[in-house]
Amino acid sequence: MQTDLSQFETGNYKAGPKLKVLIWYFLNYYILDSALPWPYKLKQVLLRLFGAKVGKGLVIKPNVRIKNPWRLTIGDNCWIGESVWIDNLEDVIIGSNVSISQGAMLLTGNHDYTAVSFPYRLGKIKLADGVWIGAHAVVCPGIICESHSILTVNSVASKNLEAWGIYAGNPATYVRKRVINK
Repeated sequence: MQTDLSQFETGNYKAGPKLKVLIWYFLNYYILDSALPWPYKLKQVLLRLFGAKVGKGLVIKPNVRIKNPWRLTIGDNCWIGESVWIDNLEDVIIGSNVSISQGAMLLTGNHDYTAVSFPYRLGKIKLADGVWIGAHAVVCPGIICESHSILTVNSVASKNLEAWGIYAGNPATYVRKRVINK
């Protein structure tokens, strides 16, 4: 079956003012998404300058991609590992003491494949305090990872994660309760 792709549309998604988006594209590419170890403070300042709400103690490693910093909130003492992609077409809210490991993806949009125009379907993502997203894990649009939940390596969160739960697989399923020894 042939489909007329000239009808493709983005739905309700609007990135922001074109000049702001263009300037951010280059700063993101040359500083955040760079392999050079730019100072964390510089990255924090740039994110704040472009509208992100960033708490204290953010560690943001090299090769990180952030689509729209004006749709990003990050709490205190968070870690964003190498090659993380925050594809925030919608709001992404990251609590305090959150770790997002290497190569993880936070995806706030996908497409409605049932419509000929293939529009975006958007959903906010919230990572509550103490969440750990494992290396190469994917958090899908509209997902809430409750307090201290864990999404393990290479897992895909297509449903909300309950507080203190450890989840694994594709799609991610509950494995056991997270226990922190004192």
